[in-house]
Order: sequence, then C-alpha cells, then structure tokens
Amino acid sequence: MLKGFKQFLLRGNVVDMAVGIVIGAAFGAVVTGLVKDLLTPFIAAIIKQPDFSGLTFTINGSKFLYGDFVNALLSFLIIAAAVYFFVVLPVNALIARARKEPPPDPTTKKCPECRSEIPIDAKRCAFCTSPVS
Repeated sequence: MLKGFKQFLLRGNVVDMAVGIVIGAAFGAVVTGLVKDLLTPFIAAIIKQPDFSGLTFTINGSKFLYGDFVNALLSFLIIAAAVYFFVVLPVNALIARARKEPPPDPTTKKCPECRSEIPIDAKRCAFCTSPVS
C-alpha cells in the first residue's frame, strides 16, 4: 500500500505540479510587492489620491462603496500590466530568439545569362532559353 503511494508521489507530473505551485506562489508575492510598493505609489503621486475606498454614493438610504471596486479594478489592471510587460513580453522575446529557425532552402536561382529568377531544378531559363547548369 505505501509502495503505490510512494510511486504516486514521485511520478514526474505530480512533482512538476508541486514545483509549479510553489514557484507560482513565490512569483505572486513578487508581483504583489512590485505593484504595492512601486507601481501604486507612482500612480498615487500622479493622481494625488492613493486610496479610493472612501468614495461612496447613497441612493434611498443604501450606501454604495464604489471606491472599493475602483481599488480592486486598479489593482487587477496594474497586476495584469506588470505581469504582461515584465514577464510575458521578455519571455516571449527569449523564446523567439531561441527558436530562430534556419532559413528555408531556396526554391529559385538566378539565370547566369539574364539574371531572372528560375526554379532551382530548371535545366533551361524560361526567359532567355539559355541552358542552366
């Protein structure tokens, strides 16, 4: 019974998933710190209001705290932008650089007489009819 449990735990996909969750949690803390400690104060310096939670309006005695929604919406947008610009774009650039494929084999060549583009396996030029080696 314990042997099967040990095999389950040491399977590659379970270990990979556990590592991904731990790295994801640590990365979440880094992104939250970036947004909370750097980007939000920067925006607050521009807008001159760092916290919108005090914004409310009242209709028929019901108080609507739309400021909390504005705070949550701004936090989401800032976190999404931070992840996109500081993670997604650089990783995509690295992947594109690593996947640089060699250029495809040429399908045409130049005729030595008239310099026209002809198929690579042509024996004669279609434009000047000279033999091509």
